[in-house]
Amino acid sequence: MEEIKQALKQHKFTGDIDSSSDTLDFYSHDASMFELRPQLVISPKTAKDVEAAVKVVSERKKHQRDLSLTARSAGTDMSGAAINDSIIVDFKKHLNKFIGQKNDKAVVQPGLLFRDFDQHTGDWLFPSYPASRDLCAMGGIVNNNAGGEKSLQFGKTERYVPEMKFVFADGVERVVKPLNRKQLNDKMDQDDFEGKVYRDLFELIDKHYDQIKKAKPKVSKNSTGYNLWNVWDRETGVFDLTQAIIGAQGTLGFVTEATFKLVPRPKHSGLLVIFMRDIDNLGELIEKVLVHKPATFEGFDDQTLWLSIRFMPSFLRLLGPWRFLRLIFGLIPDGLQLLKGFPKLVMLAEFTGDTELEVRNKIKALHKELGPLKVRYEINGFEETPTEGSSEKFWVMRRYSFQLLRSKVHDKHTAPFIDDFVVNPEHLPEFLPKIRKLIKKYKLFATIAGHMGDGNFHIIPLMKLENPKDRAKILPAMKEVNNLVLEYKGSLSGEHNDGLVRGPWLEAMYGKEMVKLFRETKDIFDPQGIFNPHKKANADWDYSFTHIRERF
Repeated sequence: MEEIKQALKQHKFTGDIDSSSDTLDFYSHDASMFELRPQLVISPKTAKDVEAAVKVVSERKKHQRDLSLTARSAGTDMSGAAINDSIIVDFKKHLNKFIGQKNDKAVVQPGLLFRDFDQHTGDWLFPSYPASRDLCAMGGIVNNNAGGEKSLQFGKTERYVPEMKFVFADGVERVVKPLNRKQLNDKMDQDDFEGKVYRDLFELIDKHYDQIKKAKPKVSKNSTGYNLWNVWDRETGVFDLTQAIIGAQGTLGFVTEATFKLVPRPKHSGLLVIFMRDIDNLGELIEKVLVHKPATFEGFDDQTLWLSIRFMPSFLRLLGPWRFLRLIFGLIPDGLQLLKGFPKLVMLAEFTGDTELEVRNKIKALHKELGPLKVRYEINGFEETPTEGSSEKFWVMRRYSFQLLRSKVHDKHTAPFIDDFVVNPEHLPEFLPKIRKLIKKYKLFATIAGHMGDGNFHIIPLMKLENPKDRAKILPAMKEVNNLVLEYKGSLSGEHNDGLVRGPWLEAMYGKEMVKLFRETKDIFDPQGIFNPHKKANADWDYSFTHIRERF
């Protein structure tokens, strides 16, 4: 990599270049179960630095075929998309600025943490609102097409990035935004790499238009494949290249700046907590709740609840003394109820409104309708957003369960390989018992939490990944779970994307012809294969499996 370092300097790269052993070890992992040790980590300070890195790798790719670049922001990716064995491009260190905001539009660099972004936007909210928002960065949100609690009401990231700056494979940063037909024709007339990308992608999508539109998963959330069905619309005449880039996990090029569309923060919120001792009436309950249009509808299982109670002292560090004390006192009434028996599911239906009375009336109406189902309820306080007050105890359990799993169960490790599927809610009463049966069959200790209104579930098994017997469970368990999800016409990923873990199963979900179109899309943007190899449509399970972590 010494030649690469020198070439970067010749191209006036001003950022940091690091090949120290400690740095390479640190960047060998993200939040997934995989390990890939890079040879070099670079931290660009400007978009010009990013352009220089792409040009250097592009120039040298012919002679160093394994040379590649993988973007990384906060490193919280659970699919293994933020690691590689060549060059990591760290956007978090320097390209982390909040550039500006005007009303409902904010412009940021990809390394900015969501929690810092959220402090800047005042009365406005970015509605993807992922559960990892205390840790994740805006670049990862774009590249994973992130969703979260508020996606039920507002949808995912793909709806809220109207414009971006993007470094193409020729090492040139350009603005990408939706184009009308005349603007598209002008782009396609250009005699440069950008023009070729527009021409080739338009031809690909227009030629296979009906097939691509039909392939769009019939679920509320999807982060698999490339969103080709959203790029070209014959009826409106709009061609939107951002839709191919959002959710592409940096396999098509690098986002260096993004404009985010925001929504007004709700003034008041309130929560109806639903405890279910069995799930016989789950389908009917979900249907009744969704009719009332909650802002969020989340849930977690008894394992998550037990884990939160078992490791309650850990919340002191996560929350701070005041919030921790409020959590403890808030749980006392629920602790007395839990002596009577653990619920199988705890569900959180949150409502928002302009006044406290409006929110109260919404919750009372739902409360009344659910009465005949004989489930236990708790109506929590009404607070001005973002304070969540008495409802915080349940949000803490839901949001921090994965962090507890990663940090507190010392003899096992999180193995997120069936962690993000989507099945439409009407199938859940039949589907969830089958999933529990599979978890039991493979003797997996796993928590189940998710977005009940979307049917999007996060199942995080704990395993001894260094143990060959546990590693041997991964493939058969994944096959059975994925086949079950597809049997119910679901998606294998609603938020966390493909990466190393789900990319190999795209053919099972979409079929050979559609995956071929995904690979052609990759080749159009990245003809030399310099961006994030072995991910998404180019993933291979044999490769992925050989890079499962063995050291912890």
